[in-house]
Amino acid sequence: MNKLALLFGMILMTAPAHADITHRMSSSVQLTVDAAASQATRIGSSYTASGNNIEVTTMGGLTAPASATAAATMAAGSYDIKTDGEAFSLSTAYTQGDAIPSSTTITGGVAPTLPAFGTVTTTAGGVAGTLAGTINSEAGMAITAGGAGTSATGQFVTEIIVK
Repeated sequence: MNKLALLFGMILMTAPAHADITHRMSSSVQLTVDAAASQATRIGSSYTASGNNIEVTTMGGLTAPASATAAATMAAGSYDIKTDGEAFSLSTAYTQGDAIPSSTTITGGVAPTLPAFGTVTTTAGGVAGTLAGTINSEAGMAITAGGAGTSATGQFVTEIIVK
């Protein structure tokens, strides 16, 4: 009987466990359709001339444009051989600059016409097509692929915290 009382006394001395348990569940679906984009850089007009045994009668160059949105044009030079009968060389180069277009419009998320500049990088917009994502009440999800330029990400997270 003493042993039973001793065992009962030891049980009474133990403290009850006070553990807090938190359980969280979350689901998410992210759908993305890329936008159309265009990046353009205008280039300016330039004219260069170089030579050996050449006499410049009229120096070539650039003529100011008629309007603020036009590009400069070339004014041809006039060159002669300085010493007849001797070797000569003449090199000229002209680059036509970009004019400024009146505007670029966006229709239905798409730029139907793009400016023709010296450097243009264009990215087509995504096509949603059948892109879809759903989450049901049991945290199950369904993701359907879309067209080009789309992405879909589904995520289910469960977390258990014991304090």
